[in-house]
Amino acid sequence: MIDMDNSIQPKKEKISGLVITFNEEKNIAGCIESLKCICDDIVVVDSFSQDRTVDIARSMGATVILQKFLGDGPQRTKGVDYCLHDWIFNLDADERLEDDAIQAIKELSLDSSEVDVYELKRHNYIGDQITLHAGQYPDRVARLFNRKTAAFSPKQTHTKVHGKRSKNLEGHIKHFSYRDYFDLFSRQCKYANQIGSAISPNEEISSFSPFIHGSWSFFRHYFLKKGFLAGNLGLTISIAKAMGAYLKYSIALEKSRR
Repeated sequence: MIDMDNSIQPKKEKISGLVITFNEEKNIAGCIESLKCICDDIVVVDSFSQDRTVDIARSMGATVILQKFLGDGPQRTKGVDYCLHDWIFNLDADERLEDDAIQAIKELSLDSSEVDVYELKRHNYIGDQITLHAGQYPDRVARLFNRKTAAFSPKQTHTKVHGKRSKNLEGHIKHFSYRDYFDLFSRQCKYANQIGSAISPNEEISSFSPFIHGSWSFFRHYFLKKGFLAGNLGLTISIAKAMGAYLKYSIALEKSRR
């Protein structure tokens, strides 16, 4: 008599890993090593890095695609075409899967899943500091998705994966968000310029818009999202976010006046 439970094992759906990079030689090895815990296929879309990012990725078995940067959403979409499997896990170079996320993903039956997108919680770090306040936690991000039923939005900055059916997983991603406070503030300037420049000229923007959005951002992060509970770290994050919102609309206002 044949023991059907032992002779026939259910097929586990394989997962492809996807990363976009530019000058990430300090991060890419740890990122790929993390993805290998759940993926047997890893695709890196690199924007012609000037450091050892590409060499490191290839030495670790990743498929590397060289592509001039198209914007966050389009760049990631470009990589989807090179993935071997329908299920894709999108990870940034400065992120790592924590043990609870790896376990939760391994327990999924993706081949019979009716979900399009799975979301995980993220622990955000500034240097070696972590905070659960000021909007930094749970910071859910959609990372595991079925490319047949979900896709990246075409946004140039901070794209998201969209699908009709999403589900939260009780697992975490470790995100080394910023090296230090200087990196925190400089990136707010970078993002503000990208987003502010992309705001439609048809959007109503007044001379008060930068002040209103900047003030609201500070109030939201420091009070509503309880940044005040994180001491100086929460205050610094709230000020940085407020500055980013202020600059975004200042840049958009300047553009509209031109």
